[in-house]
Amino acid sequence: MKFLIDTNICSAYLKGDRNVWGKFLQYSGGSAISVITAGELWTWVQRGNAGARSKQTVIEFIDSMDIIDVDLQIALEYGRLRGTLLDAGTPMPDIDALLAATALHLDLTLVTHNTADFSSVPNLRLLDWMPP
Repeated sequence: MKFLIDTNICSAYLKGDRNVWGKFLQYSGGSAISVITAGELWTWVQRGNAGARSKQTVIEFIDSMDIIDVDLQIALEYGRLRGTLLDAGTPMPDIDALLAATALHLDLTLVTHNTADFSSVPNLRLLDWMPP
């Protein structure tokens, strides 16, 4: 496993973005999502305008991915990271901090289209699979 995939990249994949599809195929054995991302995707299809096909697509996608749970070690990394960012005056949303902590703890590269949202995290490797 090399990559932790953020929700926005998963969403682009599910919407058929050709560039993102190609990256998923290229790195199919080395990618995972956080249980947090699974929850965000599931939220997306629980909204009133999501149809049965969208729900099934998300279920199949989640089932096809390696899922990383938030365990005690990731929670401790989250606390360390969040404390560091708060002390530096650069807090970030909890969900983003949990994803960053997961990537840091497991030595993964975080793949996101929102690289600027994570730029204050020391030692976090970032990639954007969506062209500008």
